[in-house]
Amino acid sequence: MSQADLKGDMLQAMRRLAKSVTIITTSNGQERFAMSATAVDSLSTEPPSLLICVNKTASLHAVLDAGADFCVNILGLEQEELSHLCSGPVKGEARFQRGDWRSSSTGVPYLGDAQSAILCQQDGKFSYGTHTVFIGRIVEIHNSAEISPLVYLNGAYTTTAPSLAVAG
Repeated sequence: MSQADLKGDMLQAMRRLAKSVTIITTSNGQERFAMSATAVDSLSTEPPSLLICVNKTASLHAVLDAGADFCVNILGLEQEELSHLCSGPVKGEARFQRGDWRSSSTGVPYLGDAQSAILCQQDGKFSYGTHTVFIGRIVEIHNSAEISPLVYLNGAYTTTAPSLAVAG
């Protein structure tokens, strides 16, 4: 199989992998940066950590590459517009014009009404192909009481379940 065929088949396979939609946020101390992403996953519970995969051409890549901390904001169904805003031609501070944006004690922006806002201290990285994998050691989490995840599947937004309350 040629590399072009393999790439095309991989892209088709990934369209079948339902993923929660997130907005990754960071700051360089002067500007805030945000990017919609689905390449996010848990890494370990000891220590609590996750990883994000960021294309080297993304506007926030240089800030993360310099060691900035970040937040993974897991979006709810009602936040589809924010995902579009953070993945389109709008850049920089303009991506923060909508939404309940707040700032952590360390200056990392997070979405106050996200399904979950997971604040991370950057704890490692490695480059692979077109992306860098950044590891985040979780330092703080804000969870919503409701669960209505925004999911990306086959090139479209959807959800997996009706709105549910978190089981206590």
